[in-house]
Amino acid sequence: MKERVLSGMRPTGALHLGHYHGALKNWVRLQSEMDCYYFVADWHALTTHYESREIIEKNVYEMVIDWLAAGLDPERCTIFLQSRIPEHAELFTLLAMGTPLGWLERVPTYKDQQEKLKDKDLSTYGFLGYPLLQAADILIYKAKYVPVGEDQSSHVELTREAARRFNHLYGKEIDFEEKLLETFQKLNPEQVKRFEKSRKKFQETGDLKSLEGAIGFVHNEPSLNSKDKERLEGYFKGTGSTILTEPQVLLTQASKLPGLDGAKMSKSYNNSIAIREDKASLEQKIRKMPTDPARVKRTDAGNPQKCPVWQFHQIYSDENTKAWVQKGCQNASIGCLECKQPIIEQILIEQAPMLERAEKFLTQPKLVREIVDAGTHKARQTAQETMKDVRQAMGLNY
Repeated sequence: MKERVLSGMRPTGALHLGHYHGALKNWVRLQSEMDCYYFVADWHALTTHYESREIIEKNVYEMVIDWLAAGLDPERCTIFLQSRIPEHAELFTLLAMGTPLGWLERVPTYKDQQEKLKDKDLSTYGFLGYPLLQAADILIYKAKYVPVGEDQSSHVELTREAARRFNHLYGKEIDFEEKLLETFQKLNPEQVKRFEKSRKKFQETGDLKSLEGAIGFVHNEPSLNSKDKERLEGYFKGTGSTILTEPQVLLTQASKLPGLDGAKMSKSYNNSIAIREDKASLEQKIRKMPTDPARVKRTDAGNPQKCPVWQFHQIYSDENTKAWVQKGCQNASIGCLECKQPIIEQILIEQAPMLERAEKFLTQPKLVREIVDAGTHKARQTAQETMKDVRQAMGLNY
């Protein structure tokens, strides 16, 4: 079986090229390598935009069309809607019972977002708790990897801590000792003796060779079933069974595509280019991009390192074009509009297959809803399986 990946985006409407190069391009690559679950985080949108309910539905389907346009294939990945799977909220609630408040307050983006969004009242439980809801989103699918940039790795670490705490609190079965004895009876006395000797050495001294040897024996012993092996591994480590999987960070190599003004690309900054930007609008935006302030006149020499357009060349241009830009800017043999033309051409080439894929969904919006419905049905079945394990571990399966 392929290892599972989980990621999501808030529905902010039509996406821009920053989203494509920062995340979507990587999602498209991963869908051919792993079992990928990608979700529309519409509940998360409410943590900061709880007063803007009227735009959420439109934004959801606009964003999914952009996903499909970028190359996500519902035959190779699962696309679903967070709010249609109530198990996310149930796991969030159950995790909240044992999560220390300080864990949430120390998430770097908590104070950072409050500072950046001073015009919004973010003194809400939903905003404080959104990293834990994010943890529930990941843990409920037992995802092994979460593709994120370095600035989001703290959220994954909180998810790991939440899983670790849950497994510590509820990982031991209610009749653990009785079942452990039954498991030991499947082994011969000499194997049990060696196992207990290694366990004592590991728990007293942290000896990793003892751990590796014992876990290797457990995993390769044919008389044990998967539950026996999980039970013995938890007993050896002193953690109990693994109910929720601790995910690993899958660092995304960030593409440094800035906004038109050199700052971070964002619709709210009015400096973005949409994935499905109209050709005339795209050309106008690129041609109006600010350049090196030193180039007041066509004959003035410039420095590409001080020009936002050069950062676009880093993404879109080959080595020959970049060399032409460097030389032409520094000796003023090319003008800024000439420098921008290859960028326009390459973005149009990049957009062409996206626009072609999007056309089908724009003319047949029912197809988009069918894709989301099918993905949500599949995702919910997976979530329900996890919640059976969680309820049983917590004694809530009566």
